[in-house]
Amino acid sequence: MKHQATPYFTFNGSAAKALDYYKEVFNGEITHLQTFGQAEFETPPEMDERIMHARFTKGDFHFMVSDSFLDQEIVPGTNISLALELESSEEIQTYYDRLRENGTVLMELQDTFWGAVFAKVKDAHGIIWDLNFEKP
Repeated sequence: MKHQATPYFTFNGSAAKALDYYKEVFNGEITHLQTFGQAEFETPPEMDERIMHARFTKGDFHFMVSDSFLDQEIVPGTNISLALELESSEEIQTYYDRLRENGTVLMELQDTFWGAVFAKVKDAHGIIWDLNFEKP
């Protein structure tokens, strides 16, 4: 693994408002922001302004946020996952296989349009893991 797991918050259309709030609270900065409309990924037009991915940073403190898809129900308090940046295709495959063994696959391990291999798995204890390996 490249570093510590990163908290990833998912919102029901209010990610931009949440980022503004956290920016004010923690006096940090939004270091990356991409809406669904800006992404090379087909989504309904009503999702164009929703945040697909954003990163908040204040020194060594950081977290990531996104808005949910329109048909995905988000319950406050359970809208967090832990993102792992992995170092090889073998490493991501190993963790994916281990987590899904007694867990639930939310997104199959797959190549993505952002140049990574990615999967989302809820483990046997209900923790959601975002597994990401950026291809060289």
